[in-house]
Amino acid sequence: MDRSKLVAIITGVISIILAIAYLILVQLLDYRDMKPAPISQFDQTPAIISNCWQIDKIAEV
Repeated sequence: MDRSKLVAIITGVISIILAIAYLILVQLLDYRDMKPAPISQFDQTPAIISNCWQIDKIAEV
């Protein structure tokens, strides 16, 4: 078995292991019971920022 074939097999095995580990991690995170944050934890004062540009006169050269 030449070196390039061995490297291809090893990287393929590593790729499959990483893919399976990723799928398991996603399933574990998806399995958790996600509850929304209580309303009392949100800041009650909203902030509104507005920028307005108005050009009254255009300078003629």
